[in-house]
Amino acid sequence: MLKSKKLHTSVISQSVRGQAFHIIKFLDSRFRGNDKFLRVCHFKPNKGVIMIEEFIKALPKAELHLHIEGSLEPELMFELAERNNVELPFATVEEVREAYEFSDLQSFLDIYYAGAGVLLHVSDFFDLTLAYIERVQKQNVRHVEIFFDPQTHTDRGVPFQTLITGIHKALVEAKEKYGMTSRLIMCFLRHLSEEAAMSTLEDALPFRGWITGVGLDSSEVGFPPEKFERVFAKATAAGFRKVAHAGEEGPPEYIWQALDLLGVSRIDHGVRCLEDPKLVQRLVKEKMPLTVCPLSNTKLRVFDKMEDHNLKKMLDAGLCVTINSDDPAYFGGYMNENFIAAQKGLNLSHEDVIEIAKNGFRASYLAEDEIDAHLQSIDDLLGQQRASSGTLVNQQIPGKNE
Repeated sequence: MLKSKKLHTSVISQSVRGQAFHIIKFLDSRFRGNDKFLRVCHFKPNKGVIMIEEFIKALPKAELHLHIEGSLEPELMFELAERNNVELPFATVEEVREAYEFSDLQSFLDIYYAGAGVLLHVSDFFDLTLAYIERVQKQNVRHVEIFFDPQTHTDRGVPFQTLITGIHKALVEAKEKYGMTSRLIMCFLRHLSEEAAMSTLEDALPFRGWITGVGLDSSEVGFPPEKFERVFAKATAAGFRKVAHAGEEGPPEYIWQALDLLGVSRIDHGVRCLEDPKLVQRLVKEKMPLTVCPLSNTKLRVFDKMEDHNLKKMLDAGLCVTINSDDPAYFGGYMNENFIAAQKGLNLSHEDVIEIAKNGFRASYLAEDEIDAHLQSIDDLLGQQRASSGTLVNQQIPGKNE
């Protein structure tokens, strides 16, 4: 076969489904980087097999862990700074990006809060949110559950009504323009006081119809969930859903507290749960969703590199793992980039990727019929891809495809 002048993609078809992966592996090892060979052979992988990266890009997705302030790209930061006459500690967009090298969560939060200072008016929060929506709708994100941090803005004198109005207007437009559904989750900053959180909850009550849930974020270590038990109890009485960041840099004990004291229905991050086998058993039994953020975890040194991430181990343990972007402007990627980085670094199979994508919808606060419709859309895509291309292959052949 390899002596012939042409290698047609028909060799990778339904009839040789079981051989496809081995063919790709052989070509990869034998002709790595040999673009001339690929051109001579007219080998066009994306037409003969479903490469996993292209499959990920086409996959319907739900994002459940996204801080809207963390989607502030440097270009928009400068645009808003100029519009609002706000002085930034950076001279250029390039200088901002160079500063995106973090040693831990706190080093990130320092620049995160500085960047948020350009957000002052309804139009600023609208532009910020719509910019995120327009980016992720191109990545086949169908549903988003967005975190926002009111205290980051109200402590600067920005009225609560200003920020939530801007965000809400953008989400309404997202539904009208793209059919994208959304939920809004208000987070309390855990490094601030219980009293401040209570005040923020009071501010939110007039907008209860716009806000689905409450969460807990910011610096984790030294600020356990138990500090906010009474705040979450009041949020429960007001009818809010509840989530909390726990087990990112903090210990597994923080996850226990979030479950038992705050009564959350989702754990944000939760990667340190594997340190506690009894906790893992409980999370599996309760089908507790974990909103994992792979690029965030490596950028903030929770794991040194993607190959060290425990997402695959979590999935294999039977945990309800989802993939999300966290603060994509700062961590180098939105949903597709996170899925692709995790797949490559951890050698996730198509089955793994599909399960993670489905978990995103299962763990969402959508109605059951909406969840079922999204799950069916994933199955429909899988059926279409298999029917048109014959097989699924995890690896790409290096080199340019013509």
